[in-house]
Amino acid sequence: MNDSKELTALCNAVDRSFLSDRLPYPYTEEDAKAWLNMVAQNDSVTGIYRAIVMDGQPIGSISVEQKDDVFRIDGEIGFMLHGNYCNQGIMTEAVRQMCTIALRDLPIERITANIFQPNTASMQVLRKNGFVHEATLRNAVIKNNEIYNLCIWGLTKNYNNLSK
Repeated sequence: MNDSKELTALCNAVDRSFLSDRLPYPYTEEDAKAWLNMVAQNDSVTGIYRAIVMDGQPIGSISVEQKDDVFRIDGEIGFMLHGNYCNQGIMTEAVRQMCTIALRDLPIERITANIFQPNTASMQVLRKNGFVHEATLRNAVIKNNEIYNLCIWGLTKNYNNLSK
């Protein structure tokens, strides 16, 4: 809960072009407290949630959340990084570490990423971490009144290069 002010500032500063609308805007300190409370209750139970920190300051966020029902062997990865820190390999390393932890600690067999087709930077991060492009759903999402294809990327537990 001590990180609510920093989380609020981060969530209001990141580029939202390809983020889910479930991240409110403007992002309030109450939103941050609700998120941090959910994380405290669910971390290592139904998800893995981490801040990406540089020089003691949060610069991003990453999580893998286990799905439910018949999809419970799958976890969905989501991540964001402040624009000042892009193209430095930070997210590639964060995804590598997160996938290793999630596949080890959660009862899942795979991790899925849902990426808006114009978001080539996130696709490159996934590709570098062994994810495979599995499908493209045409005209599947809308963001800021723009309709995009949704690219589905997957990483399975038996992929043996996670720790490299």
